[in-house]
Amino acid sequence: MKEAEIRRLLAANLLCVFLIILTAVVPAFIWDGFTVLGTHLAWMCICSGCVSTLNVVLHLVLKPNLSAKRSSFAHKISRFLKCCIYFFMSCILFHAIIVLYGAPLIELVTETFLLAVLLSTFTTLQCLCVLGPNTQAWIRVFSKNGAMSIWESSLQITTVCSILGTWFGAFPIPLDWDRPWQVWPISCSLGATFGYVAGLIIAPLWIHWNRKRLTYKSR
Repeated sequence: MKEAEIRRLLAANLLCVFLIILTAVVPAFIWDGFTVLGTHLAWMCICSGCVSTLNVVLHLVLKPNLSAKRSSFAHKISRFLKCCIYFFMSCILFHAIIVLYGAPLIELVTETFLLAVLLSTFTTLQCLCVLGPNTQAWIRVFSKNGAMSIWESSLQITTVCSILGTWFGAFPIPLDWDRPWQVWPISCSLGATFGYVAGLIIAPLWIHWNRKRLTYKSR
C-alpha cells in the first residue's frame, strides 16, 4: 500500500474537518446572532452545503475511483441525475427511519428532514462520490472485507461513525436537564457531526496502522 495514497486520504479528511469547524465560526462574522445552537437549522443547511461541495470537488480532483473507461457526456448526465435521485431517496429514507425511532411525525418536520439531509451528506453523498449510483458496489463495500481501496475503507468507517453519532446523540433528549442543546434535533445533528469528524480522523490512522495486513484485491 502506497504511503502517498494514505497521505492524500489524510489531507482530504483533515480538509473536511477544517471546513466543518469553519461552518461554525465564519458565519458569525457576517450574520449577527448566528450560533450553532441559536440558529441551528441555518447551521445545518450551511454545513450540509459546504461539506457536499467539498466532497464533490475532492472527488473530481483526487479521483479515488478513477476508471480507465471514458464515458460520454450523456452517460455523465445520466450518472449525475441518478446520484441526485439516490441522494433524495436517502434523505426520505433517513427521515422515515428517524421518525420510526421516535421523532415527531407531523410537528418539527423541517427539523427532522434537515437532520436527514445532514446525515445523508455525511454518508450517502460520500458513497455516491466514491462508488457512484451502483447498488451492488454499496452492498459489497459494506459487507465483511468488501473494501477494495483505502477510500472504501475510509467510507466504511466514516459512515458507521456518523450513524452511531446520531444514535448516541439522541440519548440526552428525554433527560430533564433543560439544556438548550437538548432541543430537537440539536443533539442528534451534533452527534452526527462529531461522529463524522471522528470517522474522518480515525480512518486514515486506522488504515496506516493496519497497512501491512490490508491487501486490496480486485474482484
